[in-house]
Amino acid sequence: MMISKKLAITAGLFGAMALGIAASMPQQGPPPKLQNLKVLPKNIPFKQLDHIMDTWAASLGVHCNFCHARNEQTNKMDFASDAKPEKETARHMFAMTSKINKKFFKAEKDSLGMVMESSVNCYTCHHGTAHPEIKIPERQHGPGGPPPGGAGSPPPPAPGQ
Repeated sequence: MMISKKLAITAGLFGAMALGIAASMPQQGPPPKLQNLKVLPKNIPFKQLDHIMDTWAASLGVHCNFCHARNEQTNKMDFASDAKPEKETARHMFAMTSKINKKFFKAEKDSLGMVMESSVNCYTCHHGTAHPEIKIPERQHGPGGPPPGGAGSPPPPAPGQ
């Protein structure tokens, strides 16, 4: 009799723990209705859109609020809003990379019209920063230094020296 009482108490504790864990897990509701899609396919599944946004954010080293505005009344992100100019810039950049991939890399598209394998993407230029570094390469000179009289060469010796 003692064994079954301990077993019942143990089973009850495990059941209570399982209920507590299940209650603390985030509840999955229906995916949100996607609105204001201008360059991405209108029929893109939410999971795929979310993955694309995560990839773009990581490529630029930013969070959602870099391109998306917050609704002041609800204090939640308003993903459909075009209030931030960065969102329009992202659309232009997506269109640009799509054109480059199509023209120069013959990138094929999937059933939703998304490029399956791209050769150029956000990370190509951004490398995890919101604003890519503009770096002008230093002018390379041949062996022996710059040409005579060019920038960086020593002034000619004075007459008589």
